Amino acid sequence: MNASIRQVNLQRLILALATLSALVMLGNTLWASYQVQRQQLIEKSLEANRVYAHSLAQSTQHFVLNAQQQLAVGAERLSRGLDQPAAHDDEVERIKLQTDAFNSVIAVDAQGVVVGTSPALPELQGKALTSAANRKALQQRLPMVSDPFIAHTGNLVVTLSHPVFDADGDYAGYITASIHLRDPNVLHSLLGTHPYEDGSYLYVVSRDGTLLYHPEPDRVGQPATRNAAVEALSQGSAGALHSHNSRGVHMLAGFAPVPAAGWGIVAQRPIDAATAPMGSLFATVLRNAAPLGLLSLLLIWLCSRRIASPLQQLAQHAQEGDVGAAISQVKAVNSWYFEAAQLKQAVLVSFRNLSDRIGKLDLAALTDPLTQLLNRRGLERALSALTASGVPFGVITLDVDHFKDVNDRHGHDAGDQVIAGVAQSMRANARPQDVLCRLGGEEFLVLLPEVSADTALQVAERLRAAIEAQAFAKVGHVTISAGVSHYPETQSNPDLAIRQADKALYRAKHGGRNQSVLYRKRSQQPPPPPPPPPPS
Repeated sequence: MNASIRQVNLQRLILALATLSALVMLGNTLWASYQVQRQQLIEKSLEANRVYAHSLAQSTQHFVLNAQQQLAVGAERLSRGLDQPAAHDDEVERIKLQTDAFNSVIAVDAQGVVVGTSPALPELQGKALTSAANRKALQQRLPMVSDPFIAHTGNLVVTLSHPVFDADGDYAGYITASIHLRDPNVLHSLLGTHPYEDGSYLYVVSRDGTLLYHPEPDRVGQPATRNAAVEALSQGSAGALHSHNSRGVHMLAGFAPVPAAGWGIVAQRPIDAATAPMGSLFATVLRNAAPLGLLSLLLIWLCSRRIASPLQQLAQHAQEGDVGAAISQVKAVNSWYFEAAQLKQAVLVSFRNLSDRIGKLDLAALTDPLTQLLNRRGLERALSALTASGVPFGVITLDVDHFKDVNDRHGHDAGDQVIAGVAQSMRANARPQDVLCRLGGEEFLVLLPEVSADTALQVAERLRAAIEAQAFAKVGHVTISAGVSHYPETQSNPDLAIRQADKALYRAKHGGRNQSVLYRKRSQQPPPPPPPPPPS
């Protein structure tokens, strides 16, 4: 009786331990999947902020360089008319009217005295400027961008200045243009539109760490929080990292310098906002994993009963009085080790199946269900891989001409057949290494690694001709328009190269459709034809 009780207790213990072990392994696998997907969301947000900050820094860099060029032209024009009494007022007025980038433009002579203003500032006319920016401009006599300071007018400003030399090469003063940081200014135009509304924002710091732009106007002119991003910008670095803002919020920050001005741009997003999709993602994983997990537990329970059966035999044989007979019978239960190996193998197979299921879920998230081409998320991953490898590639964006008419006349099922047929033609005319994507609706995109811009145009034209020749049930023939660009031939920024392809597609659409257009820079565009000779 006591032996039977011990046998039952041993069976229950083995079953409980096996079930607990299976639950722990399943939990570890799900937890690891959660951590991996969370890290992917964080890395994606860091990279997006890095690219965003870099793009804004490039735009700001171009603005500063263009502004300095405008001042240089003004200084040159002024140097030729210094003997004219109204030259200073006329030139600063011309610069002010030429662009809305500056709040004011001032001409200063070699002694630092104001000799011309636009708009008119009678309180400054004929007075010497005493700011540190004025002294530095007089001393260095070079083009420069100042640190922020309080001007005579009481405004918090930064100034861009350029020296003026007379016809003999003697220093004659400088032209300076100011940006009022606490008034509507060009930085609001460059940086004021932000794509997120989840606590994300961006700000600009000067070389001395002063906030030049911030979504909270009261922060402008104050010292920036000395977080990791600001520290990295002070060293001239660019990149992305974890930081904390002035309120202690954990942020994912991308940052990039503006070398021409000594400024730095920081775009950051709360980590909680970046990882917010994890709830729905993990719920999906659990829903898909639960049936397989339950099946695995049932299999483990059955295997555990089989494991307990040979142990029961061992316990019974241990009661034998004949030692020789007991030894012989125990040897006959050597299959116990085989059963243990089978259990281990069953658990490994179960979790391999679970991992495969998670992998299929991840693949489904990257592809379009109708065409099996990559979706926007898949495009982002492929574009990141191509950019990291440094491989040049052509870009083709295309869509179906008059696709709305197809849906309106023949129904959405026919429209889906056209979309699927276009995708099939794309696959038939693509190489294994080409990246094929459906961006939504009738819009598609192709990345062509290691081809030139002209070759990409030829591929687009071949694809256009193939689709035009293809007949679709109910619909008949359709045409496509395509825009082509190239990284880095037409644009050294991959994201901007895609935008250029979109612009080329826009030109193809407005040029009559059913054609392929290659984006060309102005310097690459053919010169206009000469005017016809005058009539005799």
